[in-house]
Amino acid sequence: MTNMEGKVVIVTGANSGIGKETAKSLAKMGAKVIMACRNMETANQARDEILLQYPDANLVIRKLDLSSFKSVREFAAVINETEPHLDVLLHNAGLGGAVYQSFTSVDGLEMVMATNYFGQFLLTHLLIDLLKRSAPSRIVIVSSVLHQAWPCTTENYLTRAVPFFQYCKSKCGEVRFTVELAKRLEGTGVTANCLHPGVINTDIYRNVKFPASILVFCMKMCMKKISEGILTSIYAVTAEELRHTNGKYFVDCAEKELAKKYLDDKVNIELWDATKKVVKLTDVDPKI
Repeated sequence: MTNMEGKVVIVTGANSGIGKETAKSLAKMGAKVIMACRNMETANQARDEILLQYPDANLVIRKLDLSSFKSVREFAAVINETEPHLDVLLHNAGLGGAVYQSFTSVDGLEMVMATNYFGQFLLTHLLIDLLKRSAPSRIVIVSSVLHQAWPCTTENYLTRAVPFFQYCKSKCGEVRFTVELAKRLEGTGVTANCLHPGVINTDIYRNVKFPASILVFCMKMCMKKISEGILTSIYAVTAEELRHTNGKYFVDCAEKELAKKYLDDKVNIELWDATKKVVKLTDVDPKI
């Protein structure tokens, strides 16, 4: 157990799966947990479930749809207005890829990339000043080992692949974002790290259609339980020994070396600059 008394933590996607379990664990440690969720009905249900176990849990629900730039900006505005400090931004929310169907976000982007990558990028920028004022603070991104399965570069970041590979691409984008973000945050007291939680039996696979759903059903018998799947996230958020650790990738609560291609400054900067244009950052938005 780590004492998180007085800490404010945003957990995106805290209404289900490892997000809900992570929120519960952090609240149990004494943190004020802001549950940033797209579905308010399931968010309220999740909060009520946690409060049944821990009546003193400090939980706040805020509406956030990462696939919508408007929603991201509205959420960030509320946080900047109501929260005097922010200790951790945990990018947990993620959308799995449907197998044969690719959806489009309200901003005209492929839905998986919009949710898993573009929305995270924008939200981080909009909250970065608050995180800097709250330093030492942490940004933690829940990525996946599947970042290795499909590249994310300026050549393909807006093109549509088979939706499963869109998911892999989004996770590669998250890793590249983490590496470049960490470099830009050096000396600010804010750290950025990413992780692979393991293959977890959650509803992230809800969009997978037949016949691939049969494979997912069989795989679930070998997947980690949700209670196991949160451990690396909790470690990255709370471990005292990681207070100065920056730009790293964790698996099973241990640092794992990234392949050199993900440390390529040229590729990472090009992707960063291109993404800034996609999410429509303006001159008045915070700079990283």
